[in-house]
Amino acid sequence: MGTVDGDNRVNFYDGKILVVDPQGGEFAKFAPNEYLDIIEEHVEPWTYVKLPYLKKIGWKGFTDGPESGIYRVGPLGRLNAADGMATPIAQQEYELMYKTLGGSPVHATLAFHWARLIELMYATERCLELVTDKDITNTDIKNKPGKPNEGIGIVEAARGTLIHHYTLDEKALAKKVNLIVATTHNAPGICMSIKNAASGLIHNGEVNDGLLNTVEMAFRAYDPCFACATHFAVGEMPLEIKIFDEQKQLLETIRR
Repeated sequence: MGTVDGDNRVNFYDGKILVVDPQGGEFAKFAPNEYLDIIEEHVEPWTYVKLPYLKKIGWKGFTDGPESGIYRVGPLGRLNAADGMATPIAQQEYELMYKTLGGSPVHATLAFHWARLIELMYATERCLELVTDKDITNTDIKNKPGKPNEGIGIVEAARGTLIHHYTLDEKALAKKVNLIVATTHNAPGICMSIKNAASGLIHNGEVNDGLLNTVEMAFRAYDPCFACATHFAVGEMPLEIKIFDEQKQLLETIRR
């Protein structure tokens, strides 16, 4: 999932939100005020984080493939959804990434980092375009007055798609707020990536500190600064892994 402009190129600020299926075909394309027709949120008893999914497919658990309602946002989600980048050098790098990795879409989680570099190149090129645009300093701007009501906006942050939905009362005080931020969109995918990393590493019950590093690689691909996403005060994250057997009996706890 990612925001695209009228030419289906990556856009961070304005456009429609495009969702593609695992083969890259268009699944849905919607305006910000239509997001409730596309996305619902699932709740599990073991976490306070809501788990978004595609409403048309429904919640099928932590599974992937075309029958799954789970989707991903962020650098790789944006590039997978779009047909290209809106600046020339970023477009070259976009083409190189997909040529190297076998075509679009790419599902390898660590490819988030390559996609992130391409977006940094796009941002650099776009900044140069903006600083030479005389309209940036134009003073002929007016905010039209109006009565407080309801507003829905979607932008693309570094981590991914941000949905903000506010309803105000007559005094312009918020009476209803719904936010779906990037880490929330990606929460189901993060859970699956962590499970896959752990399943591939734990053999015969042997666990060491290297496990923490590799599991951390799985979720930091989505979110390089996970402490910020979880609002941990001092900017670090006390990572803890609990190992259970097939009867869900706790075998070992590792903390950093």
